Amino acid sequence: MAEDAADAVQLLKRQKAKLISILSADADFILQAAHSRDLPSDRGYERIKYCRVPSEKVRDLLDHVIERGPPSAQGMLDLLKENEMQKTFPKLAFVKDLHAKTPLSVEESETQDQIPAKKLRHNSSGMVTEKQLMIVARGLGSSWREIGRVALNIPSVRLETFEDENKLHAERVFAMLRYWRNQTREEATAACLHSLLSQKDLGVPPESIDFLLETD
Repeated sequence: MAEDAADAVQLLKRQKAKLISILSADADFILQAAHSRDLPSDRGYERIKYCRVPSEKVRDLLDHVIERGPPSAQGMLDLLKENEMQKTFPKLAFVKDLHAKTPLSVEESETQDQIPAKKLRHNSSGMVTEKQLMIVARGLGSSWREIGRVALNIPSVRLETFEDENKLHAERVFAMLRYWRNQTREEATAACLHSLLSQKDLGVPPESIDFLLETD
């Protein structure tokens, strides 16, 4: 059962782009339906409902549900399989077969674990450290939320949580960067972070992140 629950999170992640496209046709309907089942937290619901862009509303809902863990992810999948949902969103028919056709197999799971592991062996020293993250955090200004959304692909709901839970600016940005590292796992190298933050449109001063390329 634990493996099935874990699979629900992976399935939802894999199908997220497709679900966003389909559910955006009536984002308010799916949000209300999900909230009636307590899939998003009350606090998360209050944040998501004010989003005016349908695709972003659905994206934030799915991200929030995924972040809440396997029970919520499984609850969302079960909701999408219900007749009412299937009638409202005809293109959701594929969801009924997700468990039968696309569960995360043992072989797939091992492959996903082995690939990053190989990269880690070749570049173990390049993994970004918490000390480096804090130095970067101190150098990022008021545009840190935009950087989180655009460069690090972090949901708006999660960024708001960082802001609410941390009083100091540097701590908010550090929480964001650490979240990115935890999500990216072994690929979260100092060089990777430097590359993401070096995008011209972000306006991050080169001198504040060039230390990430230094070698011991």
